[in-house]
Amino acid sequence: MSPLIIQKNYINGEWTAPRDNATITVYNPANNDILGIIPDLGAEETESAILAAHRAQDDWAALTAYERGGMLRKWYELMVRHREELALVMTLENGKPLAESRGELDYASSFIDWFAEEAKRSYGRQIPSAQKNRTLQTIKQPVGVCGIITPWNFPAAMITRKIAAAFAAGCTVVVKPDHRTPYSAIALVKLAEEAGIPKGVFNLITGDAATIGGVLTQHDLVKKISFTGSTPVGRLLMAQGASTLKRMSLELGGNAPFIVCEDADLTVALDALMAGKIRNAGQACVAPNRIFVHEKIYDEFVEALTLRVRALKMGDGREDGVQLGPLIDQKAVEKMEHLVTDAVNKGAHLVLGGESPGQGSNFYPVTILSDVSQEAECEQGEIFGPVFALSSFSDDAECLARSNASEVGLAAYVMTQSLRRMDFYTRGIECGMVGVNSGVISFAAAPFGGYKQSGLHREGGEEGLDAYLQTKYIAVQN
Repeated sequence: MSPLIIQKNYINGEWTAPRDNATITVYNPANNDILGIIPDLGAEETESAILAAHRAQDDWAALTAYERGGMLRKWYELMVRHREELALVMTLENGKPLAESRGELDYASSFIDWFAEEAKRSYGRQIPSAQKNRTLQTIKQPVGVCGIITPWNFPAAMITRKIAAAFAAGCTVVVKPDHRTPYSAIALVKLAEEAGIPKGVFNLITGDAATIGGVLTQHDLVKKISFTGSTPVGRLLMAQGASTLKRMSLELGGNAPFIVCEDADLTVALDALMAGKIRNAGQACVAPNRIFVHEKIYDEFVEALTLRVRALKMGDGREDGVQLGPLIDQKAVEKMEHLVTDAVNKGAHLVLGGESPGQGSNFYPVTILSDVSQEAECEQGEIFGPVFALSSFSDDAECLARSNASEVGLAAYVMTQSLRRMDFYTRGIECGMVGVNSGVISFAAAPFGGYKQSGLHREGGEEGLDAYLQTKYIAVQN
């Protein structure tokens, strides 16, 4: 077992073992082998973690941005040094191929690198006054204790994207990672401890999500919640936090349109689609979901995509050459089976795949559906798996209207060589992020987030730091 697989929680600078033998078992989704256990803690321990973060808050905020940035820099360097060990931990608990795990860790560490520097740029401003002898200014101060709730699909990046920004701003945190992929998060805590992050600043607790989330969202000492996950859970957390007017950063579900215009470079479009859809076996909120291809190139595109998909290798992420790992659990496989059956029953054609290996296996083959109806469930909501759902369009206005026919708006992709079409779609699509001729859109220096019911606020970039700061206005009579 890797020394970075730690079967404990971290509260107030102490490693905490399970109480009363209350544990949660963690499995490898590739073979359902037991990886280990984690503590199954509850409201009492969550309260202790919040109090620890509260006690540490003033001292942490009092450090200079340079001091906090220096510790973030050490944390970043430790992540880089332990990249291979962290990648193996991630593959074991999440299932993604090792190459993808390494890529996620590079992405995750980039947020620490970015916010280590961005900490020094939390500027206030001087405001011109309409009255003589009066000075007007603003300063930025940390929000305070933050509750951080992260998902299983990107178990390192979703930690660092939130926490590096919180630390840079001067906030302390209580983190609740998903119980299916806790070891990546716990390993990052261990490295943060080695980097000199003081006790109480970084607290991690595992256990029942509803119990821990309920305490975090309703506790007076918690000033902000940051959550990545589904839209229904985001709505619930927002409702729970209403009694204390919690500040909320919510990065929720997507239903990304992937638009291939008639003038698109097909090789570029296929490269972008494969990069966006196959990553993490399609289990990504920004993965292309509804694939709209112009009718003039539709048949050619489906044929070329089929050739690409046939060449993919599926298997245990530790094996050489594997490009597609398992889904996270059996429930995810059952969802793919249901969505494919529903689409076919509503008129779609099954071009490739569609048959799971059988009960007990978490693998699901990459599947291509053509001529998918607007009424199919896979077009109405997030697929979150390796199913390509394609349909054709004849008119840009029609395609834009169909793209916007969703209650969520996180990401979208447009494949075109026309500046006019690029402008038409990028301005008209109701979403927070648009990739043009690219399936990879997220970077530490850029804001990440959505429109409509895809969430609130942004992560990454200068906006990511600002989400953990509040503005104080000061008026001085000279």
